[in-house]
Amino acid sequence: MLNTACPICEQKGRSVDGATVKSLLAISLRHVRNVVYRFCANPDCDVVYYSEDGEQTFTTDQIRVRVYQKEPEADDVLVCYCFQHTRGDVHQHVAQSTQATLIDDINAGIQAGQCACDWRNPQGNCCLGNVKQLMKSIESSST
Repeated sequence: MLNTACPICEQKGRSVDGATVKSLLAISLRHVRNVVYRFCANPDCDVVYYSEDGEQTFTTDQIRVRVYQKEPEADDVLVCYCFQHTRGDVHQHVAQSTQATLIDDINAGIQAGQCACDWRNPQGNCCLGNVKQLMKSIESSST
């Protein structure tokens, strides 16, 4: 039976390409099977990836990078994995009212074909949405 919910926290996860899982695992790829994997974004759960068949989980200690969704309060965790922008960088841009500069930098990299979010971002899709969402969150909490 296929399950879209994390077997540990029961939060629904988004489907992630197998190439993303393979590129971010810090353990032998012999553990990876030809199944659908999902990403668990719950910061209170150590599981990063789990198989829909419920037979496998990969946790934060088995991933090559720190996962922003798992450490949303850490200033030194990457929010943009391709261009190395941390949560602290985003806070600094908001504090200096230079958010557009950061967004322009990321967009320029995307336009130049330098983006590889599908392999570098643990959630397997573009980091720009996370950056913008964090900016909004910081702006709303400072008003």
